[in-house]
Amino acid sequence: MKSAQPAHPARPGRSGQSARPGRSGRSARPVPRVRPVRLGPRSLAALALVSAVGAAALFWPFLAPPTSQLSAHAQDAPWLFAGLLVLLVAVAAATISESGLGPKAVAMLGVLAAAGAALRPVGAGTAGIEPMFFLMVLSGRVLGPGFGFVLGAVTMFASALLTGGVGPWLPFQMLAMGWFTMGAGLLPGPDRLRGRAELVLLALYGFLAAFAYGTVMNLAGWPFMGTLASSIAFDPHADVAANLARFVAYCLATSLGWDLGRAAVTVVLTLTLGPAVLRALRRATRRAAFEAPVAFDAPAP
Repeated sequence: MKSAQPAHPARPGRSGQSARPGRSGRSARPVPRVRPVRLGPRSLAALALVSAVGAAALFWPFLAPPTSQLSAHAQDAPWLFAGLLVLLVAVAAATISESGLGPKAVAMLGVLAAAGAALRPVGAGTAGIEPMFFLMVLSGRVLGPGFGFVLGAVTMFASALLTGGVGPWLPFQMLAMGWFTMGAGLLPGPDRLRGRAELVLLALYGFLAAFAYGTVMNLAGWPFMGTLASSIAFDPHADVAANLARFVAYCLATSLGWDLGRAAVTVVLTLTLGPAVLRALRRATRRAAFEAPVAFDAPAP
């Protein structure tokens, strides 16, 4: 006689994680994913502070009136803001780390930051070929916004040391990449959305965020052109509408091609390599069991 087969074979949960059977025999809801860092009140306050100062450092050409003392120091202001951002980004990263960045999370942070830093010189920024951005999107999605902010800032700092790109623009790059990666961790459906719908969501976010990153970096470097005789340079004596028109022309003339290339590369890599990378990151996250305490056994006598 043939052995009887079950009428309805067990299927894994939607989230890709094993579902726990309930008392009635039905599968319960998938277990929510474990994140290496949970943002507490202090971490949120630090992120809010650094984001507010960063926004002021980027948008001050449109906020300060032409007669203000800040506009009179148009060439000094970017340097002052850059120095301040270095301290604030460090404070935000330290605060988030203090909130629960354990040794397992530190190890994963080092691996992902090293991978991102190694990917950045691959295209050397040529025509926007920067494959590190797709890795930041997927890492932020799996590991959450707190880990994502630290990962983005650390990756950009490490890549700057690797490529020799240290300068007054580095704090803005660290902050922008921290925002970029953190935003991926804030996307909806982190525990249930899977498959093609998730890939489309991540690709769309990567496309838009790539342009946002380029715009942020344009805001950081645009005031340095104040002394150039150009119709697209920042003019500290012009009104907001005139400077806004100059900035839009500056973006179209200098970075649109790079931003479009960065966005296209991020979309292509997300759709092609995304499923494998997401599975690997989620598998590593489950095996790491970040919330489990680390215990060291005493050496044998």
